Amino acid sequence: MEFLWSPTCGMLSIMGYLIHGGHEYEFEDRLLLHLKFVIGQKLRKQECFFLSWHRGTGEGSGRVSVWLSPYVTVAFRFSGSREPEYNQIWLKALTALAHTPRGLVVISEDDAERYAKKNPDLV
Repeated sequence: MEFLWSPTCGMLSIMGYLIHGGHEYEFEDRLLLHLKFVIGQKLRKQECFFLSWHRGTGEGSGRVSVWLSPYVTVAFRFSGSREPEYNQIWLKALTALAHTPRGLVVISEDDAERYAKKNPDLV
């Protein structure tokens, strides 16, 4: 099990992996759970899309975009033993972003709350 200090919540976060095309991308377990839900919805509908996120300074900064399609295996490996609770607003914000031309853009739980306030039709 891998832990990472999270400056946003001031505690250790359990890190998991999204596995795609022979590459592993590290995400905090709670975020990964929400991504799994949204990605699963899109792939179930046979939709192709980009998943994009910003890399932290510890990872060399920059942005990453991965093309996801129902024809490439995607796996999720969680490090924690318990499944975190879903945040419905975060799910709705990520789902809304996934249906934009940019594709699914990873945002934090706090950013999702702000996004929902700017887009009250989500809630």
